[in-house]
Amino acid sequence: MKKLIAQIMKFGVVGVIAFAIDYGLLALLTEAFGVNYLVSATVSFTVSVVFNYVASMRYVFRHKEGMSRRREFVIFVVLSVIGLAINNLCMWAGVELLGVHYLVVKIFATAVVMVWNFVTRKKFLDAGDEPGEILSDIE
Repeated sequence: MKKLIAQIMKFGVVGVIAFAIDYGLLALLTEAFGVNYLVSATVSFTVSVVFNYVASMRYVFRHKEGMSRRREFVIFVVLSVIGLAINNLCMWAGVELLGVHYLVVKIFATAVVMVWNFVTRKKFLDAGDEPGEILSDIE
């Protein structure tokens, strides 16, 4: 359990930095350059995913032996694209259906996607403590 807590803490630090990149770029593109909030959200999310991949796979999750870095990256990107869809759906629903300011909605969307990211990356990308023990800390 201590290892899982430490891993979640590392994930949190990486996540805070990725959020700062994502949120800052979203606000900059939308406010300073007049880019539509959904386009800005897509661009900012994508930029933060690149940082998140490098940091997560270096500091948070252990590389699965026998999995190529290329396959690891493809899985990471697929999971991130699903995360982007969740993010943009939350953004659209919050702004268009609920009438909430996009920067407020972004905080909620980030929390939802953060849970998605941790659980799916832990399941599909983390080597765990022993082979076959990928989610045993969570279950």
